[in-house]
Amino acid sequence: MSDSSPQLDIPFEQTEPSTSIGVTQTLDRMRQRREQSAIAAGLPDWPENKRGLPNGALRSALFGISPKERRSYAFERHVASIDGVEVFITRGPNLMQHHLDVWEQCLKLGKDQGTGRRIEFTAYAFLKSIGRNTGKSDNEWLKNALYDLAACVVRISDGSKTYFGPLIHGGTRDELTGRYVIEINPKIALLYGSGQWTQLDYVQREQLRRHPLAQWLHAFYSTHASPYRYRVETIRRLCGADVEGELKKFRQVLRRALERLDVATGWHWRIDESDCVVLHKQPPSNGERGIVGTVSERVLSTEASKATG
Repeated sequence: MSDSSPQLDIPFEQTEPSTSIGVTQTLDRMRQRREQSAIAAGLPDWPENKRGLPNGALRSALFGISPKERRSYAFERHVASIDGVEVFITRGPNLMQHHLDVWEQCLKLGKDQGTGRRIEFTAYAFLKSIGRNTGKSDNEWLKNALYDLAACVVRISDGSKTYFGPLIHGGTRDELTGRYVIEINPKIALLYGSGQWTQLDYVQREQLRRHPLAQWLHAFYSTHASPYRYRVETIRRLCGADVEGELKKFRQVLRRALERLDVATGWHWRIDESDCVVLHKQPPSNGERGIVGTVSERVLSTEASKATG
């Protein structure tokens, strides 16, 4: 006879997750659903004479103007950008304004044909669509630009979303026909959320071809409904110009670029007594004042020290 007491089957009390954890999980699921919906929707629509581009790419030196060290493949370099935007090139070449010409057309094709899908085009049709000639050197130019965009891995953050990956996923090229098949990461659509993108006037940009600084200024100020005031030194860093050169020489080049911008757009500008560029998209009213824009101090530590030294 066993003298052991009978065991009682006492269930353990099931503890409910804390309210804060439950709320966090709910918000996280909602965020994921919003992101999935944005990715599934693809790129937003824009008129044929415009090009839709994320602000983070235009409010920085991601697509710069200086050919110096443009083939650099150094890892993890911070790109100059305005406050609220962070841009890194984690691998690959530095990019120029002609890369932006090609990328914006790739995005247009992505809008029309769908991101995450095969995007097909011939070199001839692509070059014609961006106003280029179609000779042998132009075909080579396009090939190299697409290679650079596929090789350049970036990290772009607008404060609410971060995209990391190549600017185009890569693709194939038929050496006999010149036909390309590329793919754009559908997650790049997240950079267009909350209105964080700009419809760039393609016709105006075409008028500024072969003038990289004027093109950069056009793209940069297109992201501003009412442009802030920016110091000349700030613009020099934001556009990716050679920061080691004399500021006086850059100021002269900047004035010529602003004059070209005025002709193409009708935007009025001046450089005031504090060495700030004041630009108005409408005729300025008396006593109108802006805000001095600044470069994010988390740019390149070497550039920051040179700029303040």
